[in-house]
Amino acid sequence: MNMRTAALASLVLVGATALSALPAEPARAAEPMVKCELSYNLHGWSIIYKQAEGTGTVTCNNGQSAPVKISVVGGGLTAGKYRIDNGKGEISKVHGIAEVFGDYVQAGAEAGVVKSAHAQVLTKGTTSLALSGTGQGIDLGVSVGKFTIARR
Repeated sequence: MNMRTAALASLVLVGATALSALPAEPARAAEPMVKCELSYNLHGWSIIYKQAEGTGTVTCNNGQSAPVKISVVGGGLTAGKYRIDNGKGEISKVHGIAEVFGDYVQAGAEAGVVKSAHAQVLTKGTTSLALSGTGQGIDLGVSVGKFTIARR
């Protein structure tokens, strides 16, 4: 065996050894996006400072679900007291239920007497939460705040 052949054989042996150290399974594709829904009940008040609390359930189309607690805090030119029953929310751009939890930025305008309507879109990074619901109460104003979804 001449020097070139020996060097080539050595190189092939080193390359084969390095390849055997790689994982046997192929690279994993990115996880698909999951659609999650929030069903909730919420009650609160505002006199310049806005506060609300509630509970609900998050259910995702991959089979994951969790009971949650909701809190809303904020400030602005608001006044009122309200309750939302059987509210709905659609959560998009998540890979699993763990990405649902956290603080969403809220900005909205409210108006209602006795029968109140509630609809808005909130964001947390690239994740969005579209809320809708009806309830009872009196509210009027503009508010900016934080909508938090946490495990119960």
